[in-house]
Amino acid sequence: MKIIGLDVGSKTIGVAVSDAFGWTAQGLTTINWNELTIDSADAALKEIIAEHEIGKAVIGLPKNMNGTIGERGEASQRYAAHIEAIHDIPTALWDERLTTVAAERVLLEADMSRKKRKKVIDKMAAVMILQGYLDQK
Repeated sequence: MKIIGLDVGSKTIGVAVSDAFGWTAQGLTTINWNELTIDSADAALKEIIAEHEIGKAVIGLPKNMNGTIGERGEASQRYAAHIEAIHDIPTALWDERLTTVAAERVLLEADMSRKKRKKVIDKMAAVMILQGYLDQK
C-alpha cells in the first residue's frame, strides 16, 4: 500500500508518495489551493490518489514548540478529517515541527537559488513528513 504525505499550508500543499513497500518517500508535486475553500485541492488529490493507488494519508501537524496545538495545527486536523470524508482513506497526523526549516537547510546546502527553493520547499517538507512517519513504522 502506498502512502501520501501532505505538507498543508494556507496557499499550497506539498505532496510526497511512498514506494509500494512503504520504505521511502519521493516528492511528487505542490498543489496550489485556497485554505478558505477546503475542497479547492480535492480534484488534484483525487487524481493523485487514484494514479498512485494510495491507501493512507500522512498529514503534517505543526505543533507549537511546547507541544501544544495552535491555529495551524487545528487547520491540519480539520484537513485530515476532510481527506478521510472526501477521499475515503485513513489519515495520520505527524508532528512536523521544524520540517520546513530542515527542508530549507537541505536546499541551501545544495546551493539552490531562492527562486527555485520557493518552488520546491513544500514538496521537500512533505517528503520529510512522510519519511519520518515511514521510519518510525
